[in-house]
Amino acid sequence: MARINSHYLKLAAGYLFPEIGRRTRAFQEANTSAELIRLGIGDVVLPLPDSVREAMKRAVDEMGTRKGFRGYPPDQGYDFLRDAIIEHDYKARGIQMAPDEIFVSDGSKCDSGAIQEIFDASASLGIPDPVYPVYIDTNVMAGRTGRPDDSGRYAGVHYLDSVEANGFLPKLPDESVDLVYLCFPNNPTGSVATTSDLQRWVDWARSNDSILLFDAAYEAYITDDSIPHSIFEIPGARECSIEFRSYSKNVGFTGVRCGYVALPRELRGRADDSSDVEIHSLWARRHATKFNGVSYPVQAGAVAAYTGEGQNEVRGNVRYYLENARVIREGLTKLGFTTFAGVNAPYIWLKTPEGLGSWEFFDALLERAHVVGTPGAGFGACGEGYFRLSAFGFREQIEAAIDRIQKSF
Repeated sequence: MARINSHYLKLAAGYLFPEIGRRTRAFQEANTSAELIRLGIGDVVLPLPDSVREAMKRAVDEMGTRKGFRGYPPDQGYDFLRDAIIEHDYKARGIQMAPDEIFVSDGSKCDSGAIQEIFDASASLGIPDPVYPVYIDTNVMAGRTGRPDDSGRYAGVHYLDSVEANGFLPKLPDESVDLVYLCFPNNPTGSVATTSDLQRWVDWARSNDSILLFDAAYEAYITDDSIPHSIFEIPGARECSIEFRSYSKNVGFTGVRCGYVALPRELRGRADDSSDVEIHSLWARRHATKFNGVSYPVQAGAVAAYTGEGQNEVRGNVRYYLENARVIREGLTKLGFTTFAGVNAPYIWLKTPEGLGSWEFFDALLERAHVVGTPGAGFGACGEGYFRLSAFGFREQIEAAIDRIQKSF
């Protein structure tokens, strides 16, 4: 009988979102007439922008001709998309980045989960709490942690508490840590980091020979002009950071799948013989070995989002979801809930009422209001007593959800 990877057996429970799905299905089967409003998983609902859809159609038509047919895409993505990324996401913000430092992929979830593969199993981890589960779970699978305690925290991990008292910003580690995961605007709390906040992280990382793994999947939702959209807006970040970007939540590619990693050549790691190694070349090898690239029609759609028309459409979609967030935030506040975020992020983070735990509130919200959300405890021990609602829904659903909650609590 084949031996399994026993590290998978350390995982404290089923992945958060499948567990939400399981509970939701059980409720629906027992209450077949209930009409659920789903504000749990952060899946977009608006159609693809017209310019993006038309570009993808044209690309498919090209693929139907001898001259236009394309097989395997380039490992790191087509030049036309990488050049657009450099021009619009980096150069426009005064950031130095070369096309060969961009790796086009099928989304930041895969990238943020896979990046740990190029580091040694002994690499120490700094993980914010609460946190997007992929960061911790993939390191558990790789054997980089011990077993979880009763709160779900894994031995061998430096947890960086992100609590109300510190504005839901992870505190700096009090000792050297090899890899630190950061996400701003944050999932799940919706908190944002200022330039000075990120400068402290970059300075700390450089002084401790640490690497920051920076998830910027929600940067399109930043409304405050003083808030950085990229870690690379911070001086010194090129020597200590890797950035993950996604087209899922701005262009609507949750089902289409496209994103990218920005990895500067200056970034270094250490080999067993203590020599310095370029991280860029390691990720390039991993990327080429385990990934066959994003299809031409998808990359054609992604680059269309950078056109003038595409940018207007994307901004319109983002405004729609942010207005949803405002409706949720203000509606819950009027009902007496304590809420956070929903201004620079598509999520509302709220305190659970009536002394309910976060999973208890999940069940109560489902049973009383037929609304699905995400329990904060699923994001870590510091998430207990909190709850996340997503603004990714149609306006009429958002308004109906607030009305139902008002009548139920």
